[in-house]
Amino acid sequence: MSKGRDGAGAGGGAAAVLLRYLREQNRPYSAQDAFGNLQREHGLGKAAVVKALEQLAQQGSIREKTYGKQKIYFADQEQLPAASDAELRALDGEIAALSSKVQALQQSCRQMEAELKELNSSLTTPEMSKELEVLRKDCGSYTEKLERIKSATNHVTPEEKEKATELLEAILEGYPKSKKQFLEEVGIETDEDQGVTLPAAL
Repeated sequence: MSKGRDGAGAGGGAAAVLLRYLREQNRPYSAQDAFGNLQREHGLGKAAVVKALEQLAQQGSIREKTYGKQKIYFADQEQLPAASDAELRALDGEIAALSSKVQALQQSCRQMEAELKELNSSLTTPEMSKELEVLRKDCGSYTEKLERIKSATNHVTPEEKEKATELLEAILEGYPKSKKQFLEEVGIETDEDQGVTLPAAL
């Protein structure tokens, strides 16, 4: 910035602009923030902003607080005009509307989080396709086994099996040796002899 501009800004013009700005915004600013916000619109130099803020603070027009190495400037709340009842009611209405909006957004966020959790726990399309392919292969294998069993001619019905079991038990009642010895003598092979494991009953 030129000396002319800094000099003009350091006078009453800069102080008036900064005082009005701080009162309108009613929030704290550092000299750097105030300079950044006002420099383009008002052409204030940084040195002019710092000097004007210090002058306003010394005059008691604004308040100054120091945090570490940084100074913060803000409007003196006691010098701000009191809000009217109508303005306060309008602010209350605005607060209520914003609170309602916040609740709606929070509800929406919760729903989205639930949907996201559900989607994350679901299979992706490629994973689903792979799973489906495995199931199709298993189904084809089971279908093939079922067809082989159905086409076999040496089936034993449950009734026939029960009759054979009853007959065997009747013979074994009067047979002096063990069941295994009897089966060996008559030449009957059991599932165990052939290494066949029957599926568990459903």
